Amino acid sequence: MQEAVLENKYVPKPAKIKEYHRESPDNFSITLDIKFKHDPGQFVQISIPGIGESPISICSYSGENLRLNIREVGNVTKALGKMKKGDPVFIRGPYGRGYPMQLLKGNDVVIIGGGCGVAPLRGIIEYIEHHRQDYGKVYLFLGFRSPDDILFKREMDHWKIKYNLNLSVDQLPPGTCFDGKVEFITKLVEATQLTNQNKVVFLCGPPKMMDIASGILMKKGFHEDQIFVSAERLMYCAEGICCHCMIHEKFCCKDGPVFRYDELKGYKND
Repeated sequence: MQEAVLENKYVPKPAKIKEYHRESPDNFSITLDIKFKHDPGQFVQISIPGIGESPISICSYSGENLRLNIREVGNVTKALGKMKKGDPVFIRGPYGRGYPMQLLKGNDVVIIGGGCGVAPLRGIIEYIEHHRQDYGKVYLFLGFRSPDDILFKREMDHWKIKYNLNLSVDQLPPGTCFDGKVEFITKLVEATQLTNQNKVVFLCGPPKMMDIASGILMKKGFHEDQIFVSAERLMYCAEGICCHCMIHEKFCCKDGPVFRYDELKGYKND
């Protein structure tokens, strides 16, 4: 395993795949033999020489290995999906602003994720497990399209025991078994009796889901400075140069991808 913190986050560093796990038909997780300091919610750029580079959210906080969750949508991610244990890749980062965990000690934590948006939120869960004494109750609201699309199935039993886990799918194909709710995750958030007292909310998922969930929370009395959203965009350069990830005057790759809700006031996730 490579020992030191990455000296220069702009220079790609070599790493090897230690573990490969298929999460769903179009999603997989890889663990790399490289470690460096980062906050939950930050991302890295992973590259394969001759194929290209892609920004990927970090979904771990072990301090021992780097774990990434990847959806196969383009040339780089499809190539990564065909790799195996021991194969080499290159990593640069970490980039962006993550979730401000240090500033939010003493609060209960509400985590709301949809689909691939659950990946960076997994990093928060792992962070809390390493700093359990710093936070109160933990509520998980995780939604997916179908049972086949559920990510991190290996962790679900553990989360069910340790935390208040609310799991839902949008649809249940005939003949499929599922131990959870069949409805949009926002419906579970709406039905909960949570109050805003001593709580912070972390949101990541499809833009429409985040908009609806934020509106529901504010109707329940949550304030904009209690809600943190991950507003990811195409972050080609990760350095604020290409401007592909701009949200008004903000760069998602540098000012985000994590924003406090009031920082994006007036902005709609389109």
